[in-house]
Amino acid sequence: MVFGRKKYLEQLISLEGNGMIKIVTGIRRCGKSFLLFNLYKDYLLNKGIRADHIIEVNLENRRNKKLRDPDMLLEYIDSKILDEAHYYVLLDEIQLVPEFEDVLNSYLSMPNVDVYVTGSNAKFLSSDVITEFRGRGWEIRVHPLSFAEYYEAVGGDEQRTLNDYYLYGGLPAVALMDSDQQKQDYLTEVFETVYLKDILQRNHLRKVNGLRELVRILASSIGSGLNVKKIANTFKSESNMDVSPITIASYLEHLQDAFIVNEAMRYDVKGRKYIGTETKYYFEDVGVRNAIIGFRQIEMNHSMENVIYNELRHLGYTVDVGMVEVMKRDAEGKQYRTRLEVDFVVNRHDQRLYIQSAYRIPDKEKMEQEQASLLHIPDAFRKIIIDGDRYTSNYNNNGVLMIGVCDFLMHPEKISS
Repeated sequence: MVFGRKKYLEQLISLEGNGMIKIVTGIRRCGKSFLLFNLYKDYLLNKGIRADHIIEVNLENRRNKKLRDPDMLLEYIDSKILDEAHYYVLLDEIQLVPEFEDVLNSYLSMPNVDVYVTGSNAKFLSSDVITEFRGRGWEIRVHPLSFAEYYEAVGGDEQRTLNDYYLYGGLPAVALMDSDQQKQDYLTEVFETVYLKDILQRNHLRKVNGLRELVRILASSIGSGLNVKKIANTFKSESNMDVSPITIASYLEHLQDAFIVNEAMRYDVKGRKYIGTETKYYFEDVGVRNAIIGFRQIEMNHSMENVIYNELRHLGYTVDVGMVEVMKRDAEGKQYRTRLEVDFVVNRHDQRLYIQSAYRIPDKEKMEQEQASLLHIPDAFRKIIIDGDRYTSNYNNNGVLMIGVCDFLMHPEKISS
């Protein structure tokens, strides 16, 4: 079974020959190397590029250890460039090379050389790309399999397959496994021996307990607003650990740098400004999230919300959590101000969407609750409720687009067309 990763392959193809270093980043085990060294290489060969004009080096391979020396790597690549024809240099795990920035930048002035690299997100992150290759590097951010990619390979009943996706996520290796036990064991192992280890090594952390507990708190709080003070209190009350807000903020930054979690900031829709009180955190892969909590406390409404968030990010949107201030009256008729939440305020270019995630809408009261915040937004951008029960899409009497979660995940263009 081969995952085509069409979106990312098309990105690489569109960037061919743009004079920049193409840098493929993303969470470990999401398929970066397969994208570059299998899918993109096959594309090059199929369009007629000669194999000896594709220079590929897997720097993680022990046999290539000597090429981790920057001068040796430079010499090796130069020895393969024998004419004025176009060459493609593909380098895997480039962070294993000291001074790799100088090596890569050495080829920017050569018009017949196109450079593509992957890097382990233990040492090669978005922040590194921005710092080291400002204006000279182009990042391709790869995510785990979207549900549509996953379903294309796995098939079966859509809802049943989606329930499996809610549990085990979209890491390609997991999608290829047969048994639930294999999937659970793999996800637990990857988190403990790859993700946590990467963060500890990169940031020179000696104690793992505080970091592990923070990840557990985040995994147990999908859909809830958090800040460092609230997290510090949770450490103290649930684990009897005294962890300073500064340390917690540092840990949160490490987890985001490693693409394990993503932050959704709170945004005042009417005031058009960010609110710095609380934020929400969603996991890059829901399977990893569930492994962290031992596949206990699995609440499908939270899994669905996380999956929708990831799909929106996969589609290239920026995603915030919206707040709408409204006036209400108490039992005595007195007015008071309160805030209603919009699950996702979604932006891309000049497009904006307001989206609610609703796992179940069993009655009129629940419908009124779900659309209340949307109906108090004064602008004309599209308002959407993604419903875990619904299988079709239509507009309700209030002009809110109602769409089933399977329909959205399989046909995401429906929310913007």
